[in-house]
Amino acid sequence: MRETDGSGISSVEAGLAARLGELRVERGWSLDELARRSGLSRSTLSRLERGELSPTAAQLGRLCTVHERTMSRLLLEVEEQPPQLVPAGRQTVWRDEASGFVRRSVSPPHPGLRAEIVEGVLDAGAVIAYGNPPVPGLEQHIWVLEGTLHLTVDATVHTAGPGDCLRFRLRGPSRFHCPGPDRVRYALMIVAP
Repeated sequence: MRETDGSGISSVEAGLAARLGELRVERGWSLDELARRSGLSRSTLSRLERGELSPTAAQLGRLCTVHERTMSRLLLEVEEQPPQLVPAGRQTVWRDEASGFVRRSVSPPHPGLRAEIVEGVLDAGAVIAYGNPPVPGLEQHIWVLEGTLHLTVDATVHTAGPGDCLRFRLRGPSRFHCPGPDRVRYALMIVAP
């Protein structure tokens, strides 16, 4: 069950919409300028900032790149101060219904710490592609817990199954694909440079 603000959107979605608008204003960009930089339409950006539309993983990835933030860092900025102990019921969960992607911030970014842990779940057949990393050289470790993951990094496709771990520094585009027949669930550790 998700917490809502009374308008039917979750508190995370409402906070995310507000933060996206704040980031644009902090940089002194118009919607047109952000559209030019992100490749998203002005109307989509406006609807995202008003909370009328929930961003897809791809859209959020583009905005994170433009604003030079990891997705976890952006979602952290939506919350107050994260606790040291993060109970399962308080971990931020974000869903991209369009792509079949669910992202749980198991160990969110925290001041003074460089690593974070994310649980990702992709439905069978789902694909998530990111044009560029939000921070070049970002260290990532992906441990597949269930299913199969095809991950493209630096134009090389890696196939990982249960128990396999892929580690790398992300400097260019990446693509996550769950070939099926079942969903894939993985743990992603991100270490800031």
